[in-house]
Amino acid sequence: MRLAYDPSHYRDNTNLRDTIENVARLGYEYVELSPREDFIWFNQYPKVDKQLIKDLKRYCSDAGVKISSVLPVQQWSSPVEEVREAAVRNWKRCIEITSELGVDLMNTEFAGDKTRPTDSEAAFVKSMDELMPLFEKEGIRLNIQSHPHDFIELNTEAVRMIRALDKDWVKLVYSVPHAFFYDDGIGDVEQHLEEAGDLLDHVLIADTLNHKAAFGLRYIINPPGANVTIHQHLNPGEGEINFDALYKKLREMKFDGIVTNAVFAYPDRPEWSNELTLKSIKGGLHLD
Repeated sequence: MRLAYDPSHYRDNTNLRDTIENVARLGYEYVELSPREDFIWFNQYPKVDKQLIKDLKRYCSDAGVKISSVLPVQQWSSPVEEVREAAVRNWKRCIEITSELGVDLMNTEFAGDKTRPTDSEAAFVKSMDELMPLFEKEGIRLNIQSHPHDFIELNTEAVRMIRALDKDWVKLVYSVPHAFFYDDGIGDVEQHLEEAGDLLDHVLIADTLNHKAAFGLRYIINPPGANVTIHQHLNPGEGEINFDALYKKLREMKFDGIVTNAVFAYPDRPEWSNELTLKSIKGGLHLD
C-alpha cells in the first residue's frame, strides 16, 4: 500500500519546491500531483516545459518524495466537440509530462455534462479511443473517479463504465467524500467497495456531510433549489461518513493500492489537519 498526500492545501499559497518539501515534512513518501496553476491546472493546457520537469524531479529527489500519480482534470467528456478536442490535446501533453517524470499512473474524473449524460458518454468513449494508444505506448495506467456534477455520479455506473472499457490498466478511484453522491444520499461505503471489487485501485480519504439529509438543509442554498453542487473534503470525523465501516472493508479486501489524504478544507491549518487525518488512516488501516 502506498500512502500519499494531495497537497491542495498548498496549491494557492506555496511554490512547487516548497510544496514537495512540505509533503515530506508532513510524513509522506508519496505525493499525488493534483491541479495547480504553476503545473497542470483545471481544463487548461499544461504550463510545463523541460526545465520545470527537471526541477520537479530534483525537488522530489532532494525531499525523498516519489510521485504516486499525476492528476489532470480536463473536459474530455464534453458534448461540445471543440471543447472535447481541446481537452484531448491537453491530455496528450499531460501524458507526455507524466512519462517524462518517470511516473506510470494518472488519475482523473469523468467530467462531462450531468444534464447531457448520453452525449457526454459518447464524448468520453471517443476521447478514450483517441488516448488509449498513447497511454499504452507510454506504459501509463489510468484511474478514474466519478465526481459530483460529472455525467456519471453513481458508483455503480462508474464501475460499469470502466468495465466497459475492458482494459486491465484502467481502474477506479474511490473518493470517500463523494460517497453520498455515489448512491443518492445513502452513503453505503461498504457496498460501494464491494461493487468496485478488483477495479479498486485508489482511495481518497476525507469526510463530508450528507447533502441529501435533513430535507436538503445540511447545506442552505439561496435561492432554494438553485442548480449548484456542493461537496466537502473535511477531516475524518467531522462529517457523516462511516469510517469504521470503510476501514474495516478495506482491511477485509486486503486493499493494496494507493490511499491519499485528500482533505482540502484547511489551507490555514494544514499541519493540524494532516495530524488528524493521518492518525485516522493509520489507525483505521492498522498501519501503525
